[in-house]
Amino acid sequence: MRSRLSRSNWIFSGMKTFHELNEAFPSLINEDGSRKPFERFLNDVQKIDETYNRNYLRSEYNYVHASADMAAKWEQFMEDGDRYLLQYRTAHDDRVRPEHAELEGVTLPIDDSFWASYYPPNGWNCRCTVVQVRRGKYLETPHEEAMTRGEAALQRDTRGIFRFNSGQQRKTFPDYNPYTISRCRTCHVAKGETPSDPSNPLSLSRPSIPVNELCAACRMIRDGLEDPAKEGAKGIRADLEQLHDLTGAEFVKKLTKITERREFKPVPELEYVFSTEGERAQDYQNLINGAKKAVDHGYKVFILPNPRELRTGDYILERKGIYKLFDLKTVSGKSSAGNRLLDSKGQANRALLNMNTSYNPRKLAQDIKDYFADNPEAIEVLIFKGKREISIKRDFIDSHFVKYFMKEYGK
Repeated sequence: MRSRLSRSNWIFSGMKTFHELNEAFPSLINEDGSRKPFERFLNDVQKIDETYNRNYLRSEYNYVHASADMAAKWEQFMEDGDRYLLQYRTAHDDRVRPEHAELEGVTLPIDDSFWASYYPPNGWNCRCTVVQVRRGKYLETPHEEAMTRGEAALQRDTRGIFRFNSGQQRKTFPDYNPYTISRCRTCHVAKGETPSDPSNPLSLSRPSIPVNELCAACRMIRDGLEDPAKEGAKGIRADLEQLHDLTGAEFVKKLTKITERREFKPVPELEYVFSTEGERAQDYQNLINGAKKAVDHGYKVFILPNPRELRTGDYILERKGIYKLFDLKTVSGKSSAGNRLLDSKGQANRALLNMNTSYNPRKLAQDIKDYFADNPEAIEVLIFKGKREISIKRDFIDSHFVKYFMKEYGK
């Protein structure tokens, strides 16, 4: 989530810079085409800078912080699933906009479509939020009533810029914002549905993309972010794709070959941790946190890139010459391990649970049993709990497993 939000910030900033420079360059010359004296040019550019980097900047700064905070909240809400209802709340002071006050107290399940359009922030400098409330304590708001109230709250948003959910879309800014055009709402490049790759006939050549400077700038900005280790990532991607067709010794041989690729660089200030993309890797900080624990347990860690449209693991872990592919799942919620384990299916046949919360051992044991039952290819669940490492293999799963696991996990 952090990686995706940061990427959204870069794209928004890039499009803003495009508009700023588009206004600045014509200021180089006078109306008659003659060169403008530097002092006049500087004065004109400073006016542009004042508009973009003072007048607009504070509102954008406030918005991106609010949007990122609400995206983080959404991630937490998703961990709890439908256990709670979500309730819209304003800041409860005299600065609350009357139209936003319309939404105060709207209470709906997390899967109601209302949240796709009216999840805060719902405008520049919006301070509204959403909280979890217990089912039964509050009545659900009828869906149609909630949608009517939402429409009333955003009636001034005639362009529909703020009708999006940063948590669902994993973006701090919607695709259609003050620096883009309405076509961006459905553009496959803006949606990230197809890599913006000149060699891809479904990408830049699609006739549905308008031919103008803004769209060209958009593609250039996204190309710069698309694949930070372009050639290396392509080679590693080919190796990762082949892993799905290999087993046994050939699988391990390929893992070893991947770790020997020159694209892997040591992560600064971390011994025995290597990466191909540095801070641009998806979910980088989360991966680093898991890697630190792996190193504490004696592993050498190779953080894998996450190529678009390719399901693969997050790490290759090596210890005593043995190489294994793991998919990392960080568990922070009270009931999220089961869903996170099931999400590993098709990515790697070994799952690594980094436990960052107290967790009911009986429930975790059942989650692990379900993981092996639903995933015939699964080999191992490795658990990092504090300073402990617990390995559960498929042959551990028998009628005594839950009792065994609860004892082992509680040590």
